[in-house]
Amino acid sequence: MVAAARAIETHRPDSLARDDYAEHFVRAAGTCESWPLRPQEVPAGDDDPLWGRLGRYFGLRTRVLDDFVLRSVSAGARQVVLLGSGLDTRAFRLDWPPGCVVFEIDQGPVLNFKQEVLDGLGATPGARRVPIAGDLRDDWEKSLGDAGFDPASPSVWLAEGLMLYLPGDAERRLIDAVDRLGVRGSAVAFEVKLGSERREVRSSAVYSAAKQQIGVDLLTLFDAEPRPDSAGHLASRGWVTRVTTPFDFTRTFGRGPEPEADDALASNRWIFATRT
Repeated sequence: MVAAARAIETHRPDSLARDDYAEHFVRAAGTCESWPLRPQEVPAGDDDPLWGRLGRYFGLRTRVLDDFVLRSVSAGARQVVLLGSGLDTRAFRLDWPPGCVVFEIDQGPVLNFKQEVLDGLGATPGARRVPIAGDLRDDWEKSLGDAGFDPASPSVWLAEGLMLYLPGDAERRLIDAVDRLGVRGSAVAFEVKLGSERREVRSSAVYSAAKQQIGVDLLTLFDAEPRPDSAGHLASRGWVTRVTTPFDFTRTFGRGPEPEADDALASNRWIFATRT
């Protein structure tokens, strides 16, 4: 779904982010033949709750996190860890400074599918890319160290669209690991949802459109446990933390989703933290 949204965003005349690999993942999946990959294939355009509004959300999020990663490596970090990397192609599409290494952690079948598609395209990463098969609900730190991660050097951590699906305890362990491994000069960005959503929000058009159009019930994917205060925990450990809403960046860029009544995006927060 996110790859399809990135493909649509890539071809918008006012695109915020470009991912020329995204549409190839959707085509290779084999069960998504009817999914749109171009703006003109979405009849209702931005009024479509799924491919319009939520799709623009994913495009905006991609751009904001692209900018975060590039700022962080420009400041000197050379290790980037993509937690739950999924079909992310930042290792291939961003303009990396010399010496960068991108560690991608996700479950083996996801990484294998991704590799097959990229190999078929003859894709070459712009930084050294190290895929690591692992489940972020389990112990993954040793695998990261075995793959060459240096805990004495600054690092950039990205958990894009991940925390919403993790049990609360797994999120706590993940944030603790970032705190242990992120030395001075490190940075992290991640996305959370605040609290439980009201019945009116759970009935919003975004959720119903995803279920009706592509058979994905997002509400059953979100973990229902109480969420930890990960931003507060990092702040208590000396990280300089900033909590933002997606709409902050809609205003910055002049495009993206706008707030609406009973909004499924209203509780989403994008959190950025640096260790100085």
